[in-house]
This record gives sequence, structure tokens and C-alpha cells, in this order.
Amino acid sequence: MRAKIDTLLEKLMLLILAVMLLSVVWQVFSRFVLKSPSTITDEISSFSLIWIGLLGAAYATGKHLHLAIDLIPEHIVNKKQGLFDGIVYLSTFVFAFIVMVIGGIRLCQLSFLFGQTSATLEIPLGLVYLVVPISGSLICYYTIDTLILKKNAHKA
Repeated sequence: MRAKIDTLLEKLMLLILAVMLLSVVWQVFSRFVLKSPSTITDEISSFSLIWIGLLGAAYATGKHLHLAIDLIPEHIVNKKQGLFDGIVYLSTFVFAFIVMVIGGIRLCQLSFLFGQTSATLEIPLGLVYLVVPISGSLICYYTIDTLILKKNAHKA
């Protein structure tokens, strides 16, 4: 299941990156060659960047590539590696669930409720914000899956 999600995320991020690249290239071409800048490319590239950033964070969590800051001396962590890993993954899960999933769903609801749309594309901003609960859910999945895999590895 995890491999399928990884593959889907990779393909989705590649597609979004391609859309962003084409949008930026078109913006440069229309501005400097056609002398008539496109009005939609700014929003397309901005929204693409938001989606790439948040989906990339979920992907990085799944691949264990996320940022880590060592606050506790390494010799202490090495003695209780499983405990500290559990704390890190549990903290990541709690943050992603409360802030990204619950907060993101609320953000989308309010955006749809108030009928917020983007200035140029005039698409509902709730669709743009939908990436927040999606990537939060993916981060939650990856952290739980990692905890289960680590727990099973220690039993074996």
C-alpha cells in the first residue's frame, strides 16, 4: 500500500511541477516576446508551488527525509532510540492531525462557505486549500505506518 501511495505522489508532484514549469515559461515568453504578459500564470505557478510544497512534505515524511534538529545529545538518544523515535513520530502525527487535517478541513469549509475565489482564475480557493488536509492525512498515514513497521521490526 505504501509503495502505491509513494508512486502516486511522485507522479502527481511531477505533473504539478510540469504545470508550474510550463506556466513560468509561458509567462516569460508572453512578457518578453509577445509584450503582453499573461494574467493567469502568476496564480497557476503560486498554487502549484503550494501543492508541491505540501505534498513534498508528506512525501519526505514517508521517505524519512524530513528535517531533524538534534537537541538531545546523541549518546543519550542512542540508548533509547525506540523511545525517542516514538516521541518524534507521535509528535509529528499530533501536529499533522490537529493543524493540517482538522485545521485544513475547517479552512476549506470556511473558504467554500464564504465563496472565496482566486482573483484571476476565479476558482474556489477551497480547492487550492484542499492540499492542506490531504497532505496532513498522508503525513498521519506515513507516521502511523512507520511506527507499526518499527514496532514489528523490534519484535522480529
